[in-house]
Amino acid sequence: MTAEEFKQFVKTNGVKKAATEVDVVTTGTFGAMCSSGAYFNFGHTEPPIKMQRVWMDGIQAHAGLAAVDAYLGATELDETNNMMHGGAHVIEDLVRGKAVRLKATAYGTDCYPRKEMDTYVSLKTVNQAVLLNVRNCYQNYAVATNSSSRTLYTYMGKLLPEFGNATYSSAGELSPLLNDPYYRSIGIGTRIFLGGGQGFVIWEGTQFNPGVPRTPEGVPKRPAGSLAVIGDLKQMSPDFLRGLTFTRYGSSLGLGIGIPIPILDEEMARSCAVTNDLIFTAVFDYSQQTRSRTVLREVSYAALRSGEIDIKGKMVPTSSLSSLYKARQIAQLLKTQIMKREFMIEKPIQNFSLERVFKPLDVRTEKEAM
Repeated sequence: MTAEEFKQFVKTNGVKKAATEVDVVTTGTFGAMCSSGAYFNFGHTEPPIKMQRVWMDGIQAHAGLAAVDAYLGATELDETNNMMHGGAHVIEDLVRGKAVRLKATAYGTDCYPRKEMDTYVSLKTVNQAVLLNVRNCYQNYAVATNSSSRTLYTYMGKLLPEFGNATYSSAGELSPLLNDPYYRSIGIGTRIFLGGGQGFVIWEGTQFNPGVPRTPEGVPKRPAGSLAVIGDLKQMSPDFLRGLTFTRYGSSLGLGIGIPIPILDEEMARSCAVTNDLIFTAVFDYSQQTRSRTVLREVSYAALRSGEIDIKGKMVPTSSLSSLYKARQIAQLLKTQIMKREFMIEKPIQNFSLERVFKPLDVRTEKEAM
């Protein structure tokens, strides 16, 4: 069943029957996932070149890996500081089958004498094109609002002054890590739906922070776990991978991820039965330009989905940066693929630690940092 179907089944039949009769619950999410990018092997030129600086459609990719390997970050902008065009848009163009301009310069060596190159590449011409993302699929996220007198432009979208709106970014009860809050079935080696193709969880995501406050059902009430993922870009689809632009902020990658959750026992069934009215997150004032913003209130996803929430006595309109339509589509596709045996469920080869703590970056002396 999809996560939504399962929750309805539990409501009608109870957890015990659900745990007995349902084997797998499919989840899905689609939203901006900034900590993303792709690495490429372009193949060797004649004569060979050791790429020192690389640009893909004017966006700098990061060399320093090997002679003709490079990594393109989703949020990298072109060198004119054009915030409308970033690495994520180049990645989408490649997935759409387009050719992109590849330029490279080098210092020249005896074994790699060539010093510059200018050509076009596509997914058909490169040897490898691999999506490699260090922080995706956040387990819950904050709600953003703005108490100041001016409009703010953020990675949470445009925030209107004086609590003019509030934005959030999660599929709520459909979101993968909210259905497996303690990472019992999701870990290193888990096979996932990634950008329209299949991929894997390769590590905990950066900023992995499971020790946050949780509801009685175990659902974190703050940003908690995240996933590092990998998959073949050549398998992916623009239906589930998009270059995004946030006004006066920059680019990001809109990405779809779906994860099957095996119903191991009644405890797992209870976790997958949690609905939006039992999933809470914190509302932060983004006009406070510090890393420790004040929590204005906690709010359920049911309230967020209603279209407005109360903040300090004012009814504030809400909007989602995450596509519920796409999340439902992913969960249904994943269900269909599993039933057709086109998608095999993998047991993690290693589970995540619940003891991991996310630390801020402070100014320290060398001795203090050791």
